[in-house]
Amino acid sequence: MKKLMMIAALVALPASAQAMSVAEFLAKVSGLKAKGLFAMGSPDIKLLTTEMKAVGEAYRTDIEGARAAGRTPHSCPPPKGKAKLTSKDLLSEFEAIPAAQRGMSVKTAFYAMMRKRYPCK
Repeated sequence: MKKLMMIAALVALPASAQAMSVAEFLAKVSGLKAKGLFAMGSPDIKLLTTEMKAVGEAYRTDIEGARAAGRTPHSCPPPKGKAKLTSKDLLSEFEAIPAAQRGMSVKTAFYAMMRKRYPCK
């Protein structure tokens, strides 16, 4: 019975608690683009926004944590709000990932993109 309750709790977790893959992210973006103006009411917009906000917050927390611990972070972005990163930039980076590797999480892909864009010197 205990195992059944644990499984039920895991299934009930909100989608944002599960790591979204790059493939899922790009599929949702593609679906929204296909809807055109009708996409405005889609819950996928909030889902994608929430995913990227969580990834961005985790990224900043990791950077600040590394610096606070005296370690060199994996990347060195400009101060919050100063990075010139558009949604087009993000999508271009994600779309450049080979299809066979798009099973990686959005977080992993974002961190790799930031490492490439803002290497520590």
